[in-house]
Amino acid sequence: MIIPWASICAPRSSCCFKGARHMSRLSRQIRFLQVRPSFSRSGVLFFWDGRKPRTSRRMCDLHVRPLLLSQQIRNVTSSSDNGKEPPVMSEVQATIVKAVSGHRRKLDVTKDYTERNFVTPVRAMSDYLLKPGDLDGLRKVQRRSPYEDAPPITVYLRRDVEARALELWGSYDALQKEHERRRREEQKYRESVSNVKSILKEYQRAERASQEAKRREQILQGSGRVVHTALAINCLNFAFKGVAWLYTGSHSMFAEAIHSLSDTCNQVLLAFGIRKSIQQANPDHPYGYHNMRYVSSLISGVGVFFFGAGLAWYHGIKGLLHPEALESLYWAFFILGGSLISEGGTFLVAFNEVKRGARREKMTMLEYVKRSRDPSVNVVLLEDMAAVLGVTVAAACMGLSTYLADPMYDAVGSLIIGTLLGSVAAFIVYSNSVALVGRSIPFDAMQQINKELENDVMIRAIHDVKATDMGNYVVRYKAEIDIDGRELTRSYLDTQDMELLLEEVMNIETIEQLDAFMLKHGENIVDLLGAQVDRIESNLKKRHPEVRHVDLEVL
Repeated sequence: MIIPWASICAPRSSCCFKGARHMSRLSRQIRFLQVRPSFSRSGVLFFWDGRKPRTSRRMCDLHVRPLLLSQQIRNVTSSSDNGKEPPVMSEVQATIVKAVSGHRRKLDVTKDYTERNFVTPVRAMSDYLLKPGDLDGLRKVQRRSPYEDAPPITVYLRRDVEARALELWGSYDALQKEHERRRREEQKYRESVSNVKSILKEYQRAERASQEAKRREQILQGSGRVVHTALAINCLNFAFKGVAWLYTGSHSMFAEAIHSLSDTCNQVLLAFGIRKSIQQANPDHPYGYHNMRYVSSLISGVGVFFFGAGLAWYHGIKGLLHPEALESLYWAFFILGGSLISEGGTFLVAFNEVKRGARREKMTMLEYVKRSRDPSVNVVLLEDMAAVLGVTVAAACMGLSTYLADPMYDAVGSLIIGTLLGSVAAFIVYSNSVALVGRSIPFDAMQQINKELENDVMIRAIHDVKATDMGNYVVRYKAEIDIDGRELTRSYLDTQDMELLLEEVMNIETIEQLDAFMLKHGENIVDLLGAQVDRIESNLKKRHPEVRHVDLEVL
């Protein structure tokens, strides 16, 4: 039997069988002219013509394909084994050999797959104790970096790294022992090098000092400057008003002294909240401490309501039930005048800061205060406004009590100041509690972000948009995006050589080859999808600096 070798050897490489180069390649049909079984390997018969093959080391078993012969071939071979001459077939007679269907591996998500896990060079050297030279010759893969604005990273297949580690160390037990030995040596080294430790401590100390200086600079700017100014002035006001109350016994002066004391305590809380809010994010708080401003402002509002307003009401009611004659209020009026000037100055500082913030956010001052964009400044503004009104009310009521010689007016002034403090405290508690629960950014700003995303060529639609104000001018944006698969594929094809891709497609003959082709380009397209999402997020952060955290989920 003559079998054209070109129909058996798919690569048609130059090997010892060269008798049929001129014949066309037959994929499913073999023509039999003269049957002559030559050898059997693993129960499969191979045939060639009568030519004596040349001895060549280039003969490769990969060039030999098993042939499933028909019943007619088996009959011929059995006749040959019995010593009979095999019948000679006609030259035009042919037997069709059916191709064996290929089988592809199906995905089973219940099993653990580690064959395609990637390992970074750092992990290969730390976990498997390999040197950079040991990684030479291993397959490298470029992957997108998990860190923002970082170049692609080089990774290796985990199975290749493990094989190289076993080749180097012999077994996993030997690798573990080497780990333990190096760990002990490292511990001894750390204990012995005391001067290096001291240098590191000095460096860490200097680093902390630098961070503290930056933090102090941030605190003393903007809202921090307003809070610290109000804290200093309220401390002085409380001291002077307390002395005036002890000297005169006025209920209105007592209410004003309590008012200044509550303001002082609140400013201490606000300063702590500002300092805590600029603390860097850590694994326990991955989004930072921005909400600490709202927390401190909320506690401040509660303190003003129960401590400031409560004591003012108590003293006013006591004055109504048990009126007492007032002492000379001459010095009390001077102290109230000085307090009015100082409180008014603090109010102007807070007012200018709110005005600057509203202009920066492109909204009115009333809307800026209602949305509590800067809760610390809002608390100072409202407290100082209440303080200015409270000083005015206290002076008026004390004047009426002095002029009419009736202490009831002074007690009524204490009740009015308490009501004023309670109203301010209620607004502070409400606005900050709404912010802590989670409040969306203004509708116009969210619509602008959505419009920019929808204008991107890769996005067909966006759904389930959530844009949350996290405080400290930080916004978290989350949305479900519908990616245009055609544009994504077109972007991938723009990076490919279409002629080579066409040739690769034309050479596909088996299911295994098709499976490998689809897996290769499918993986590349998925990588491109991640790169496109990273590009969209980066552009969004550039256009809107307040958007620090972007979560785009692909539908």
